[in-house]
Amino acid sequence: MKKTNAARILDRHKQPYTLCSYPVNENDLSVAHVAKSIGVSSNQLFKTLVTRNEKNEPLIAVVPGDKELDLKALASVAGCKKCTMFPEKELLEVTGYIRGGCSPLGMKKQYPTFIDQSALEHEEIWVSAGMRGKQLKLSPHTLVKVLGAQLAVLG
Repeated sequence: MKKTNAARILDRHKQPYTLCSYPVNENDLSVAHVAKSIGVSSNQLFKTLVTRNEKNEPLIAVVPGDKELDLKALASVAGCKKCTMFPEKELLEVTGYIRGGCSPLGMKKQYPTFIDQSALEHEEIWVSAGMRGKQLKLSPHTLVKVLGAQLAVLG
């Protein structure tokens, strides 16, 4: 299986992970579809959401698939006035990723990243490997460490 940039970053940090493929349904990029395809519950599959603060600076939120991101909570923990979702049409330019394949690892730049603390309830979580049809299974502690992320209640 061809490695993604996200997997190569984990390799560089000498961190264990599993790279998994699943069939992509371009009409259904939902967490429920991906979770079912790889055989995990939606609360163990974490989605990467790109937001921006009032200065138009990107902030990354990694939240369980069964929760909605609380933008006010993110703004509070990030120390800004407010956060809004980044427009999908600008996602590729800012992150290097497209919707349905956005990994918290390997973006064009390392943006401030916040991971929902519920990730620590699991021995392993799943995040996008950086392309549709690929997921990474890894320890949430590994993800926090490699990203220099902050844990917070986001959902």
